[in-house]
Amino acid sequence: MTTTDRDDHPSGPLAGLRVVEFAGLGPGPFAAMLLADAGADVIRVDRPTGPVDGGALTRGRPLMGLDLKTATGRDVALDLVRRADVVVEGFRPGVMERLGLGPEQCLAENPALVYGRMTGWGQDGPRAREAGHDINYLALTGALRSIARRGEAPVPPLNLVGDYGGGGMLLAFGVLAALLERRTSGRGQVVDAAMVDGVSLLMTGIWSRAAQGRWSGEPGTNDIDSGAPFYDVYATADGGYMAVGSIEPQFWARLLEGLDVDQGSLPAQWDRERWPETKQVLAARFARRTRAEWTEVFAGRDACVTPVLGLAEAPGDAHLAARGTLVPRPDGPQPAAAPRLSRTPLRARAATDLDAALARWGIAAGVGAR
Repeated sequence: MTTTDRDDHPSGPLAGLRVVEFAGLGPGPFAAMLLADAGADVIRVDRPTGPVDGGALTRGRPLMGLDLKTATGRDVALDLVRRADVVVEGFRPGVMERLGLGPEQCLAENPALVYGRMTGWGQDGPRAREAGHDINYLALTGALRSIARRGEAPVPPLNLVGDYGGGGMLLAFGVLAALLERRTSGRGQVVDAAMVDGVSLLMTGIWSRAAQGRWSGEPGTNDIDSGAPFYDVYATADGGYMAVGSIEPQFWARLLEGLDVDQGSLPAQWDRERWPETKQVLAARFARRTRAEWTEVFAGRDACVTPVLGLAEAPGDAHLAARGTLVPRPDGPQPAAAPRLSRTPLRARAATDLDAALARWGIAAGVGAR
C-alpha cells in the first residue's frame, strides 16, 4: 500500500478523532487535510451541487453533500456535530450562526466540541466582516512591505504566508491545543484562527530584529531580504538561478572558494555600505556558468548554495526523491504528509468512502445530498 492508497480505516496519532469540516477554500481545507493526514476521521460537508474545491487539499476524507439552508440538511449536520470532536469552518463571521450551526448552537448540542473558525480578519474588529485575501492580510501586518528588493514594489509570496502558514497551520495548532486542554477540563471551546494574527505571528523574528536595531525599515537592505550578497538569488548563464544562503563566515568562505573569488579582494562580509558592490562581483561570476555547472561545483561543498528548481523539476531532485517528499499521483505529484513521526506515522491518504465513514460514526448510509 502506498502513502496515497485508499484507506477506510484511518491510522496515525489522531486515529479515533472525529472532525466535521464545513467546506471552504484554502486555509480551512488545509487544516482539515493536516488533521486527516494525522489519522483523524474527517467528513467534509459540501454543497449538494458539487465540491467548492478539490485536489490534494481535499485528500483523506469523504465528501457529504448537504444543503445547509434547509432544515433537513441542518439536522443532518447537527447529527454529525453531536458525534464529533472537532468542527472546522471558514466562513465570514455570522454565516454559521445564521445557518443555525454556530458555536453557541453546536456547543449546546456537544459541550466537549472544539469549534475551529478560520477567517482572515478574525471574529471581531472593524474589518471582521469585510472580504479579503492573503495579500490583504500581509499588507496590513507589515509582512508584504518587507518582501521586496530595494527600490522595487513588494512581491506577494504566493499565498503561503497568510492562507497556509498563518492560516490553516495556525488553525490546526489551535485545534490540537484545545483538544489537549479538553483532556483535563472535559470541555470544548472556540478556536478563533485569524490570518491577520497568524501572519503577525510568523513575523515574530522580524519584529525581534527590529526591536534590537538589526532591521532597517527600507526593504531590500537587510541580511535576509535580498539586501546582502550572501543571501540572494543569482542568474546563471542559461537563464537559471542559484540560491545563496551563505550567512555564516565558514559558508561565505566556501561560497567564494567555489566561485573562485579571492576573499581578500572583496569588502568585509558584513560591510553593509558595500553590499551592492559585492553583489555585482558575485552576479558577474554566477553569470559565467550554467545552473547545472554551478550545481556540480557546489555539490558536497556545504556552502548553503542550491539550484532554484521549478515545480516540474522538484520531483526529480535526488534528496526530495530519497525522502519521498513528493508523492506521485495519477493527477500529478503532491506533497507527502509531514512531519514524520517514528511510531505513528502520518499518511497522505486518498479520499475515503462516505458510507464507510458514516458507519464508523454510527450513521446510516445514504444521508448525503440533502
